Amino acid sequence: MTDPSEAFARPHSQSAASNQTAWDVQARTHRRTTHVAVKIRLKRLGKIHSPHYRIVVMDSRVKRDGRAIEEIGLYHPKNDPSVIRVNSERAQYWLGVGAQPTEAVVALFKRSGDWQKFTGDTSPSGIDPQPEPKDKTAAFNKALAEGDGAATTEAISKSSRKSKAAAAEPEAPAAETVASDDAAEQA
Repeated sequence: MTDPSEAFARPHSQSAASNQTAWDVQARTHRRTTHVAVKIRLKRLGKIHSPHYRIVVMDSRVKRDGRAIEEIGLYHPKNDPSVIRVNSERAQYWLGVGAQPTEAVVALFKRSGDWQKFTGDTSPSGIDPQPEPKDKTAAFNKALAEGDGAATTEAISKSSRKSKAAAAEPEAPAAETVASDDAAEQA
């Protein structure tokens, strides 16, 4: 059995099994798979002018927002400062097995410090910390305490057209009452 294609054509028997090479067994038993390039890239989410991205590991042939192998982080560029969260352990794993990051992801990894870990670079990383969210209830209660508990404005503002019309009506009767008071004083 010198030709590997004969292994598929000939029925298997005791004598044929003893003459098979490791190549013949592997060709018959293992699936044929293609090795694909794996990329670490951004998957876009969000509205038209409000993008949010996920840092994902994908087959390089899949479309931008297609099915991901794994999500390893997120990036929200519109927040101030930008939100960058990366699962460092998984990022190091995928970089270690040969996944190729895009330029944008390399920039994010440099900010998070994962690229420096992977390449052994000593340059500093820098993600600005997120500010604590403002407690709106506490600010409202503080403003009420300063104003003696009475609200100075209405909770719901009226539309500007209605307020202009309402403001014009009371002025006219007030002017008439002032004129009638002056006429009574002169008499």
